[in-house]
Amino acid sequence: MTRQVNKEAVARAFGRAAGHYEQHAELQRRCGDALLALAPAVAGGDLLDAGCGTGWYSRQWRQRGQRVVALDLSPQMLQQARSLDAVTCYLAGDIDALPLADQSIDLVWSNLAVQWSSDLRTALRQFARVLRPEGTMLFSTLLAGSLQEVHDAWRPLGAEEHANRFLTEAEVRAAGDGLNLRFIPQTQVMHFPSALSAMQSLKGIGATHLHQGRDGSPLTRQRLARLEALWPRDVQGCRLTYQLLLGVTQR
Repeated sequence: MTRQVNKEAVARAFGRAAGHYEQHAELQRRCGDALLALAPAVAGGDLLDAGCGTGWYSRQWRQRGQRVVALDLSPQMLQQARSLDAVTCYLAGDIDALPLADQSIDLVWSNLAVQWSSDLRTALRQFARVLRPEGTMLFSTLLAGSLQEVHDAWRPLGAEEHANRFLTEAEVRAAGDGLNLRFIPQTQVMHFPSALSAMQSLKGIGATHLHQGRDGSPLTRQRLARLEALWPRDVQGCRLTYQLLLGVTQR
């Protein structure tokens, strides 16, 4: 479950998307709302938004009365969160090595961020380390099988991978062994008017860093036409399917 992740490159990719992230972040809101529905009723307390992005859920948690620490790997994302007045405490940091004291947080929230961890087991144990006794962990991540349409459309073109591969559900569950977690799988299907707009949706949220490197071949008009013809679609348009897993502290 350990892999090489260029964290600086990941931060730069998300930084480039910071200014327009929220207009493209429908999946993040769908997934986050499902995760929010699993949250316990809490009043007050210290909450860590680990991988806060522009602070969409930091703002929601603050409105619920939480004292929120908004943490992100990308300085530009933190700057955008600050410009939107998400919370009062912003922290640059890596979920694999949280810059927080042991047992200093009542609730750790992380929506679609841990898939960028170098080692999910390490990230989840970092979450557990900073939690106070009786604290709650809530996280979501992408699973193997996500973005299959991207792989299926590009493969006949002889191109290298154009989307990352993710851990299997079994691997995520194994990473959480011993942490008293309950897991809820979920599938989300997004639709777009064209293959190009589907690819642009990934660029819009900054999810463009490929761990294995990027195919340098230009997207010519002819290549784009072939991609449009190959992209899986249904009556609603070109599909992007996401396999998700939500994890929450078992009560």
